[in-house]
Amino acid sequence: MLLRSTLIYAPAILLTRLSALLLLVIATRLIDTTEYGLLTLVVTVGELTDSAVTNWLRIALLRLGGKGDISRGSVMLAARVLLVTTLAGLVLASVAAGLIVPERWVDFAIAVGVYLAVGAVSRFGLTLLQMQQRHSVYSMLEFLRAILQLILPVAAIAIFHDSFLMVSLASSVATLCAGVVALWYASGRVVAGPPRFTYRELFALGIPLMAMAVVGFGINNAERVLLKLYYDAGAVAVFAATYALARQPIDTVANAINMGAFPEMVARFDSHGQHAAAEFISHQMALMARLCFPIVAMLIALSHEIGVLLLPAEYHAHVGELFPIIALGVLATNFSSFGFENMFHAHKKPWLLIVAMLPASALTIVLSIVLIPNLAEVGAALALLGGALASLLASMLLSRLLTPIPLPYRELGIALGTAVATGVAAWVAAALTGDAWVVFKLAAGSIAGGLVFLGLQSLLHPAETRAIIGQVRSKLGMA
Repeated sequence: MLLRSTLIYAPAILLTRLSALLLLVIATRLIDTTEYGLLTLVVTVGELTDSAVTNWLRIALLRLGGKGDISRGSVMLAARVLLVTTLAGLVLASVAAGLIVPERWVDFAIAVGVYLAVGAVSRFGLTLLQMQQRHSVYSMLEFLRAILQLILPVAAIAIFHDSFLMVSLASSVATLCAGVVALWYASGRVVAGPPRFTYRELFALGIPLMAMAVVGFGINNAERVLLKLYYDAGAVAVFAATYALARQPIDTVANAINMGAFPEMVARFDSHGQHAAAEFISHQMALMARLCFPIVAMLIALSHEIGVLLLPAEYHAHVGELFPIIALGVLATNFSSFGFENMFHAHKKPWLLIVAMLPASALTIVLSIVLIPNLAEVGAALALLGGALASLLASMLLSRLLTPIPLPYRELGIALGTAVATGVAAWVAAALTGDAWVVFKLAAGSIAGGLVFLGLQSLLHPAETRAIIGQVRSKLGMA
């Protein structure tokens, strides 16, 4: 089941991340570092505000709304809550814009406000589709958004040149288009009936999630904000561009796994009990390790080649140091969020997320204040890693108080060995190309690492490998 749901969601998520990657490559070359840094800060402030006041609704709906048919009463109740929280988010974002980017306050506030509004519409529509188990439609709309979020911002860069505001607005238009279509599709299958939950139940889950987002500021956004305050938007641009390159491959796979796994885990918890859910999360983490560990190894082995090929020269100074630190931090964050923290949601105790994040967030802020003034972008990456590891440890310990999740030690060990072999193969292959063009070095390393990974997977997991090949052949219409 995990592999099947991952294969359903992976193409849409992959195209979305690929679109973001292509936009990064284009934008860093066509607009200056200050404008690109401001563009990334729009996303940073937007995501921070969104997670604090609106994003919690997605998790609450998936937890309370069930799977299959959704009643009109549930949709209308959630829509009213979304409207109020989005308006509150717009006010908060405007205040944050004045504090973080006072020199461009008006443009920045407009960009963040539009980002929040269209993001709320899009996420609501997609969440309804996910609750209805309409995975193919969900994937199709993510394809649409990915294409538009590449075409429209590039067109904005060509027309308006150095303007982070116009690029941000163009990206928001793409999100809005996909969101409106998602709402239209989802509304066609909404059935008559009262809500399955009350405002009280919704906010009982939501308030801890909102508090968690505020507490989680340190883990999720502090390093970029402090980079801007200590240095300038150009330093944020360098850190954010490297972070995006290192994060995308890991997040793509981890999100694809969790998209289908989270509703299934909740369903198993409700129907078969907490231990069945714990076993499922264990299998989920094993699959994440099997796929994500080798990705991290490849990113570390080929970090220099990736940075030189995809980023302009002004971004290269610390790319070899930033990639390994950020990749490990992202890996830790994904295992925390999509592994141990899922047990908090299953037990309907999201307030434990606050307990897990508080020390990690505080540590990230302290490390940022200590390290960024002297180490700049590298200090920000180290602060990010420290906070991610602290959050992983805290969520692991707290989840044991609810239902111990059996750690898949054997799978983790095999995944680590596979990752080492994959990374070594990639590094050796790239080194053997000598002074060849960087594109050839990267291609040689990627092919060598990929072949080692696929070969080891076939040997270690023959049955699952045959199942995947069979599903791919079926999708392609092959005999």
